[in-house]
Amino acid sequence: MADFIPKKQIPPLDSEGFMTKEHNYLRSRKIFIFGILTAILFCIWSINQRKANIDRSDAQKESILANWQFIGRNKEFNRNLKIRQRSSFGEKMLIGADNNPDKQLAIKNFAAGNFPEAQIKFSNSLENKPNDPETLIYLNNSVAARESKPITIGVSVPIGGSLDVAKEILRGVAQAQNEINKKGGVEQDGIRTLVRVQIANDDNDPETAQLIANSFVDNSEIMGVVGHNSSSSSIAAAPIYQQGGLVMISPTSVARELSRAGSYVFRTTPSTRILAETLAQYAAKDIRRQKIGICLDSSSPASISFKDEFSLSLYESGGEIATVDCDFASENFNPDEIPSKAIANGAEALLLIPSVNKINQAMEVARANQNRLVLLGNHSMYTYETLDIGQSNIKGAVLPTAWHPTVTANSEFNQNALKLWGMEGNWRTATAYDATKAILNGLSSASTRQQLQQALANSGFSVPGALGEITFKPSGDRQIDATLVKIQPGKSSGTGYDFTPLNSALLSNESRK
Repeated sequence: MADFIPKKQIPPLDSEGFMTKEHNYLRSRKIFIFGILTAILFCIWSINQRKANIDRSDAQKESILANWQFIGRNKEFNRNLKIRQRSSFGEKMLIGADNNPDKQLAIKNFAAGNFPEAQIKFSNSLENKPNDPETLIYLNNSVAARESKPITIGVSVPIGGSLDVAKEILRGVAQAQNEINKKGGVEQDGIRTLVRVQIANDDNDPETAQLIANSFVDNSEIMGVVGHNSSSSSIAAAPIYQQGGLVMISPTSVARELSRAGSYVFRTTPSTRILAETLAQYAAKDIRRQKIGICLDSSSPASISFKDEFSLSLYESGGEIATVDCDFASENFNPDEIPSKAIANGAEALLLIPSVNKINQAMEVARANQNRLVLLGNHSMYTYETLDIGQSNIKGAVLPTAWHPTVTANSEFNQNALKLWGMEGNWRTATAYDATKAILNGLSSASTRQQLQQALANSGFSVPGALGEITFKPSGDRQIDATLVKIQPGKSSGTGYDFTPLNSALLSNESRK
């Protein structure tokens, strides 16, 4: 059986016991071929691995891209949700302070598209709360909604930042909308179209104002915007309106930066220069206070502008600024020390320049003053809050404003304001009314946003307003003077004190030159 077991083959050897050359050649050739095959297989494996890595990389990239797109869509969704929560034609209530059952039912019907029933309920709500401007706007929107394509404008106000100021502005917009809709709307080429207004709440916050500005620009139906209230919000939003080609008319922003914001940016209030110059000349020439201390809000562009313009005008009138470390926005703000330090540095009067968000701080300084220094103020102090908190501490203070009701006592604007609201409008109501009238009048000869801008910028543009004729300079500033008012005991506001016009201090264009 052993003969059948295969024996291991031994390669042929030469005479010295080494493998023959022929065998070495064959062996080397086999090794070479094996190496080539191995290299080929390795290359194929490498290519497949690289392809797999590329596929994985592409998949990862797609996954990352999908995640970023999701995040982007989520952010966009959140932004849109935030705007929807902050804006309304009548489908939601923005001013909860004026809530009542009829208004709730009206909102519900409006949101459901039942505009006739919404109109009835909004009317009922106004009977119970006649000075609610949000309801009057929604009532007019309910009527306008029945048209296929009403004329649409936007208004941005600080409902969550300063409710009283927001309502003052909305009353002006509502009054202008109500008047023109009662006449059948804006007349374009012989056809009248009703006006609807979208209200937005920016809280006087610049970032929120920018979001709202973008939403207004993106909505092609909106032809013009009344807003914003604070100068910081208007300055932040202005580039968006300018780039988007949408007219913005601020009824209350006075900062000088707006004069350079662009051709689509206007305002119906006097600029800081006019307001500050009027007050400075009163201080230096009428009451002969040559050295004045200043308290400002360093976080407010309007406050800084007012301080600079007032200082310049005071210097030109022979006066000077007393050194006082008083910043309403400072963490180290201490109102109790300020009047005494101002007096120690030779101050004869103290100018308070708060933003609407810093009225409380200004009133604390007025309290600490104890009637030692003459008090002056800026236009932002023209609020119910000033009278209500300040009381006797702020008595006698003088401040500039765009307008006072007694200046145009028998005007159509005043009479309609009394009928609608049961009270006289203040300067914010008047300037918001004028801003709305300017837009609606401009739209009578314009069918596009660009045409509206051209109409307002035309040197021949002029329309009667609450403060007189509405005309604009090339800068977008309104051609208008300021009015000085003094805080005195009175019954109109319900606080025991009123803003009373200081007629002797009114300045004409000629005296300003």
